[in-house]
Amino acid sequence: MSSSTQQSTKLPFVVWLLTLGTFLMGTTEFIVAGILPEMSADLGVSVSRGGLLITFFAIGMIVGAPAMAIATLRMPRRSTLVLALVVFALGHAAAALSASFALVLVARVITALATGAFWAVAGAVALAAVAPTARARASGMIISGIGLATVAGVPLGAFVGNSIGWRGAFWALGILAGVVALVIGRFVPAEPHTDGAPSVRAQFSALRSGRFWLTWIAGVLLLGGVMAAYSYVAPLLTDRAGVPTGAVTLILVGYGVGALVGTNIGGRLGDRRPLSALIGAALLAVLILSLLQTSLSTRPVTTVALLVLMGMAGQSVPPITTTLAVRFADRAPTLAYGLSASGFNVGIAFGSLVAGVALDSSPGLTGPALVGAIMVALGLVPLLALTALHATRTDTPSELDESQGTEKAVV
Repeated sequence: MSSSTQQSTKLPFVVWLLTLGTFLMGTTEFIVAGILPEMSADLGVSVSRGGLLITFFAIGMIVGAPAMAIATLRMPRRSTLVLALVVFALGHAAAALSASFALVLVARVITALATGAFWAVAGAVALAAVAPTARARASGMIISGIGLATVAGVPLGAFVGNSIGWRGAFWALGILAGVVALVIGRFVPAEPHTDGAPSVRAQFSALRSGRFWLTWIAGVLLLGGVMAAYSYVAPLLTDRAGVPTGAVTLILVGYGVGALVGTNIGGRLGDRRPLSALIGAALLAVLILSLLQTSLSTRPVTTVALLVLMGMAGQSVPPITTTLAVRFADRAPTLAYGLSASGFNVGIAFGSLVAGVALDSSPGLTGPALVGAIMVALGLVPLLALTALHATRTDTPSELDESQGTEKAVV
């Protein structure tokens, strides 16, 4: 087997290492939901006010990922990754030491900014470390850190938090971040020296591509639609399907397993026929979300099966749309990765907000699934536009030539 073939079939160690970092940061993004009552009581605020710790972290990610990608543009990528982890660790230590809700809230925002910086740069480093034919797979591996956090990290974090207190859980996350920073500083290779510093203007000019924004919108709608239904899956399970409350957590782990599988499937398919894979995932998600509105969601077994499939379909989207966005952005890989992460959070925030309104309106328990189906269906529009643009393009080479040699690889 040639070295180039090996490079295209085997992901380097650095990708696995960066996945560990995204796992750690995915855990801190969601862990608060499992220990929110304890945190709120300890900090002297209501649970609803304590929920701002989740909201502000999401806002920090939406703003922070692209903003930090630009702010750290001229820093060596390895240094940026290490600095982000150090700030992440210090933010958790500050929160663990504080008795003030306001200070903990500020620490969460700072932590979110560090997470956004790590996410954007880690994606760019991973894509640069692999052959062009393995970029969606590498992106899928990085994103799978979030899925793994959902499956293992968040339940484990909640268990630790309930065992030794939320402050103990925050200390553990901070210490682990420090260890990962040391390992990344040791094993992530330094960038080769190049003449001239990256230009901020060039970064933004590279985002004039209409295909980049079509891909971005598709990612927002597809993932946002699936997460709209997932955000309110607990009442669907207990009040409609008759699942015991104690079994909900186990079922959510099942969704996480499906999401983890979907992320890696998306990574593999996305390197071959990205648009076809995205359209297929969107159609499958619409079908599943539509079935959740039928009598199938009144039966525990079929509801759980549909949720696992929903996780697979929905989470196959991020690695493909992220890789396509980076290709279409051309000279702005870090900013494109940051904007993709920001877009996913926009979709999740918007989808969960509208789904909450639907839950309290006439559709009731199936309202979130209806919102999700509509959003995903709308996500097909930019995908079909991308397909039409590909069919009418006659100029070569294109941004996709790197991955398969010709632009026909896009579909």
